[in-house]
Amino acid sequence: MLGRYNRLLVAIHVVADTLSAAAAFALAYVIRFDTNLFATPKGQPPFARYLTILPFVALLVPAAFRLQGLYRLRRGRSQVDDFFAVLVGSIWAVLAGVAGTLFVQAYYVPPQLKGVGYFEVSQPVWVLFLIGTVALTFGSRLVVRDVLRRRWRAGKGLKRVLVVGAGELGRMVADRILDHGDFGFLLTGFLDDRFGSDDLLGHRGLPVLGTVDETAEVCAREHVDEIYVALPIEEHVKMLGVVEFAGRECINVHVVPDLLQIIALKARLEDLDGLPLIGVNDVPLRGLNAVAKRIVDVGLSSAVLIAGAIPAAIISWLIKRSSPGPIFYTQERMGLDGKAFTVYKFRSMPVDAEDVTGPIWARDDDPRATPIGRWLRRTDVDELPQFWNVLRGDMSIVGPRPERPFFVEQFKHRIPQYMLRHKVKAGITGWAQVNGWRGNTSLEKRIEFDLYYIENWSLTLDIKIMGLTLLRGFNRAA
Repeated sequence: MLGRYNRLLVAIHVVADTLSAAAAFALAYVIRFDTNLFATPKGQPPFARYLTILPFVALLVPAAFRLQGLYRLRRGRSQVDDFFAVLVGSIWAVLAGVAGTLFVQAYYVPPQLKGVGYFEVSQPVWVLFLIGTVALTFGSRLVVRDVLRRRWRAGKGLKRVLVVGAGELGRMVADRILDHGDFGFLLTGFLDDRFGSDDLLGHRGLPVLGTVDETAEVCAREHVDEIYVALPIEEHVKMLGVVEFAGRECINVHVVPDLLQIIALKARLEDLDGLPLIGVNDVPLRGLNAVAKRIVDVGLSSAVLIAGAIPAAIISWLIKRSSPGPIFYTQERMGLDGKAFTVYKFRSMPVDAEDVTGPIWARDDDPRATPIGRWLRRTDVDELPQFWNVLRGDMSIVGPRPERPFFVEQFKHRIPQYMLRHKVKAGITGWAQVNGWRGNTSLEKRIEFDLYYIENWSLTLDIKIMGLTLLRGFNRAA
């Protein structure tokens, strides 16, 4: 039943995306040629010529969305996640459309039709098509999301979830589910071998329904759709029993590892001359992924440095007038693989500011800052020279914020997995920063968000973080 429901929902998305793309392409033609908003030096091509291309362009969108994972249904995906996935998928569709039409024009259009614009699409039409596709496909998802939420509030279509294990790990799972009503889950309760004992109480009003050995009976009685196994590692035999039962009954099962203190990043299956190994703390930012990220870094940092040349000159003049000393402030930070590098900022304090205090956390309202320095910190303009660090390859635009070795030496002994954040290049902005964990906030939370970024890295996530940074303002981390 659930499988049929999911397939129906995917089919609705595919049909809606295809129709939205077709409508966006037709609307782009109308806006380009029928509204007098754009000049038409080559004249207006007949709409029938664009109708010939429309099916090809419309089908590119669901194909690109599939590559972006938009049809892998994942409850709890936020609207922001949806928007950036739709945006990136639409960009890929447009690029494929441009490449496809140029290819057909070059190799398959008869010579007598080459001069009349057959299979040719106006550049403004592509831009308008991109905007329209993002708006219409994202809008259709908002409608579907609203319909699903209404169903879930009415108690329809909810997935009934059982958590096996009522210890700390199981309660952590329950908290995540209960705190996210948009998952569409109904948490029925726990299973635990301490069932009935005085030292085991329910959590947040959820009952303990039985022991682990009673999984089959409880699942049948509660009509369970999903099982989350959150047992300690020493109970792995019981864990395997639950997984085996779930496989027989076609119940989705998720194992929550009790190895977080050891495996903090993705594990990867490796091979040692035929001997299978599990590579611990692997990261996706390797090979072509690293090359793609570097290309984006070089392109964007070059553009920012060129566009910011005149504002930077004005800021430099203001800094020199505010207090004696150099324009730039340099500081040693720790980056990729724990190697130190020199980070550049616009100087916001007198040159002898740390002679008395020593290394301390910087604040926007730091009394040591000069008048221009306080403004630079409030607006985060003091971070602008770090785009030079990005161009040099010391940093990336997106990544965990770099810290001073003085503090790193303290944190790595106090905070588990702290050094794993150095598996990637440090960034000007990051996942922790756009989620509000910056400056003098919980280091544990910052590490949690940094590790999530490293484990789930993609160009789409980078674009999302850069977009959120522009929307919310550059968030200072240090």
